[in-house]
Amino acid sequence: MATGYPMKQSQSRRPRRATSGGKGSGGAGQTPGDFRRGNARRRGTALVLATAVVASVFAARLVDLQAVRGEALADAALSQRLRTLEIPAYRGSILDRTGQALAVTVEARNVTADQTLIEDPAALAVELAPILEVPQDVLADRLTGEKRFMYVAKGVNPETWDRINSLRLPGIFSEETSQRTYPAGDLASHIVGFVQGDGSGGAGIESAFNDFLTGTPGQQTYERGPRGRVIPTQNQSSTAAVAGSDVQLTVDRDLQFVAQEALQGVFQRSGASSAAAVVMDIRTGEILAMATAPDFDPNRFTQSTEDDRRNRAITDIFEPGSTGKVITAAAVINEGVVDPLTPIKVPGTLERAGKKINDYWEHGTLRLTMTGAFAKSSNIGMILAAEKMPKRQLARYMEKFGITERTDLGLPGESAGLMLQPERWYGTTFQTMAFGQGYSVTAVQMTDVFATIANGGVRVKPSIIDATIDAEGIVTKTPDAEGDRVVRPETARQVMAMMEAVTAEGGTAPQARIPGYRVAGKTGTAQFVDLDCRCYAGDITASFIGVAPADAPRLAVGVFVHQPQRGRSGGELAGPVFKEITTYALQAMQIPPSGKRAPRLSLTTG
Repeated sequence: MATGYPMKQSQSRRPRRATSGGKGSGGAGQTPGDFRRGNARRRGTALVLATAVVASVFAARLVDLQAVRGEALADAALSQRLRTLEIPAYRGSILDRTGQALAVTVEARNVTADQTLIEDPAALAVELAPILEVPQDVLADRLTGEKRFMYVAKGVNPETWDRINSLRLPGIFSEETSQRTYPAGDLASHIVGFVQGDGSGGAGIESAFNDFLTGTPGQQTYERGPRGRVIPTQNQSSTAAVAGSDVQLTVDRDLQFVAQEALQGVFQRSGASSAAAVVMDIRTGEILAMATAPDFDPNRFTQSTEDDRRNRAITDIFEPGSTGKVITAAAVINEGVVDPLTPIKVPGTLERAGKKINDYWEHGTLRLTMTGAFAKSSNIGMILAAEKMPKRQLARYMEKFGITERTDLGLPGESAGLMLQPERWYGTTFQTMAFGQGYSVTAVQMTDVFATIANGGVRVKPSIIDATIDAEGIVTKTPDAEGDRVVRPETARQVMAMMEAVTAEGGTAPQARIPGYRVAGKTGTAQFVDLDCRCYAGDITASFIGVAPADAPRLAVGVFVHQPQRGRSGGELAGPVFKEITTYALQAMQIPPSGKRAPRLSLTTG
């Protein structure tokens, strides 16, 4: 049946047989197998090309790394492995006159950490805390992070580091350092000073001689491998540190101990605000001991106040009071206006410039000799003697004795004292200066005045540095100071005789006498200037300065007690301290007892 649509012819599919000729009836086209073989060749070509490209990139990179930037990259890698450490220079020691150490540097270690090598900071902190005596949380914080170098603890002793090192803790290392220590604690602490956290001197000799003591640090460079181990290579190098110089003092350690103990005793008994003691060798000017109360321990200086650390023997100035009468006596005798037996009529009061001047005790008119006025410490008697010479002469003698100039011990903070020049004097300035008020001095300055009289009138400037000793052991001695004559030998002899009357019966300081030795000296009970009101508010400075043996002088010893609350006079408070210190010094130095009796000078005119 015919339709309008073409009919679809049915076809039957038969399997195609492969022929031996390799081509089927389909003519020249490729079979599917042929197509697959051609596709593999393409892939191989592409793979070769890709490999060539990648190899070219790697080659170019290799050329860049090795040929172009090889040296720079090698240097950078080496720099990451290299570590340079400073080798600290051992700080020089501070020694007493016999070579005993007052300050010394000992080996120590800084414990460090590489935080990147520490997997469990808390666990390490648990192990380190009891050894370092640092809280666990503080240590854990120091051990946590990405820093390659971190201080865990500084200045630990070698034994402590050995305990830590034996634990083989990952990321924990150490570096060599040193620790400043003061074997005798507070002994001579005001002289020696202390070292601050940055390694520099903070006071005393440590500060004044910091450049001598410090030395020159060395350097060590090495390669560090995994876990911080040292790699022995040719890149290791080191420069040795050069130790600092030692400083040897004139101070005798044993005498310093006795002086400090005796001074601390009167400081506590009297309730004073402070006290000082100075021991000088009259012939050389060397300071054998210099004590101050209150004191401090330089091993723990941060636990003390700045006020406690002040060396009051050279920094604090005060009015000397009656010990200053030695200057007046030397001046008037040297000028020839009086001698030890010159009669002086001393009234109960003296009026000058509209003001009444009294002695420390009430009395009527006294008929004294110059020695009597001095031995009994009469203010009025000293004024009357001083008024026999021109006023400017008193100022001139004070300057010759070293008042108003630093003693140049080389210690920081030394005061020059304070005195008005004559053109600025007013009212009773001259009169008060004649008996030791109206000008200010340091303890060392006043002790030096007595040493000058005892040395036959020749002033030898005080010194406290005996020598420096460099790292090679070369000793450089401090040159001997040249003496300056202040008064004639005969004047000095006469004043010494008057000073002996002070410790004799009828004088103000029998408590300062030493059996077997002649002692010359002078007491002082001076009004103390209150810096808040700049006035005399009732406090005093009690002092005694003496010389022994008086017949062959070797030692001048000054004791000063400021603002005592129990006790008032210099003879009562300072005299016994002088006796204790000087007795020990005489015996320790094997100074023979006096061989002659003291001269007997009349105190009155009858």
